[in-house]
Amino acid sequence: MLLPEDDFPLHQAPVPLAHSMGGHPNAYDRFWFNGLADGAFFAVALGLYPQRGVIDGAFAVVEDGIQRSVFTSDALVDRRTHVGPLSIEIVEPLRVNRITLRDNDFGLRADLTYRALTATIEEPRQTMYDGSRIFMDVTRATQMGHWEGWIETPAGRRDINGVVGTKDRSWGVRPVGEPLPGAPSTRAPQLAFQWGPLFLGESAVHVMSFDDAAGRHLHHSAGILPLEGPAQHVSGELTCEWQPGTRWMSSGQLIIDHREFRVTPVGRFHMRGAGYSHPTYAHGRWHGGLVIAGETLTTDELDPLEYHNIHVQHIVSVDGPLPGVGVVEQLIIGPYAPAGVTGLLDGVPSP
Repeated sequence: MLLPEDDFPLHQAPVPLAHSMGGHPNAYDRFWFNGLADGAFFAVALGLYPQRGVIDGAFAVVEDGIQRSVFTSDALVDRRTHVGPLSIEIVEPLRVNRITLRDNDFGLRADLTYRALTATIEEPRQTMYDGSRIFMDVTRATQMGHWEGWIETPAGRRDINGVVGTKDRSWGVRPVGEPLPGAPSTRAPQLAFQWGPLFLGESAVHVMSFDDAAGRHLHHSAGILPLEGPAQHVSGELTCEWQPGTRWMSSGQLIIDHREFRVTPVGRFHMRGAGYSHPTYAHGRWHGGLVIAGETLTTDELDPLEYHNIHVQHIVSVDGPLPGVGVVEQLIIGPYAPAGVTGLLDGVPSP
């Protein structure tokens, strides 16, 4: 199957660009954006699953404790970056994107332009196995930028001018869509992922880790993303205090390139609002054709230990040599010694 993009010298295998990741059914290619508006947070996700023939996306806003989302999914016809009312336009690669959410039945609309502020950092390739089978094999690139435009919700219209946010592009293989046939998994039900891009005014910093049950790094990186020049990989570590009865941080300490910062959550976005582990609109699922759906949640009413709710991005303030803002994303499943949890979804014990 040929795509118009096959006319560009981008091939890395003797097959057309439509055939990716050796034909693995869990191949994916995803955009992720967020924005830290004053008193609100918004997120955008759009993923292509070429071996499953599916494209899906979501736009979400949380303000005043109410998280609203629009989900959309359809058949993947080519390598377009629009589905239903949601569109991501690549105006200038790695620099400028335009995101639009057109009229729908759920009261969310948006027209936003993202412009890069910092360098882009490429995280080390992250590969994990389930016995002899690939569980995950991912490359992710992260940068920070600012937003202009507007968002409309049932609560009213909000102008977005100079709002800081993150762009994350990842691709490879990860569990998506309906479970694959075959023998049951032999992989222990344990995952501890933390990811934190933080904007400090003169630059940004970034830390990422996948840890085992004892808290040892399976994959780890830290970096500085300057406003000009290339990103730099440096030494860095994020350690957390934990909220009892949850699997979420109450505060954190980031030491990066010998500088120490205090990280404090000031808000919370549940990643289900962008399709991550959503009970119905999880990534890569086939819904029989075009779907446009909505969801409204009161975040304080969600059970913090229910599987679909544990994956979050904390909106954080940063105190240290340079003050700043950003997010710390956390997904902790199964035992994790640093948090004192030993079961699949038990909460952090009280002191």
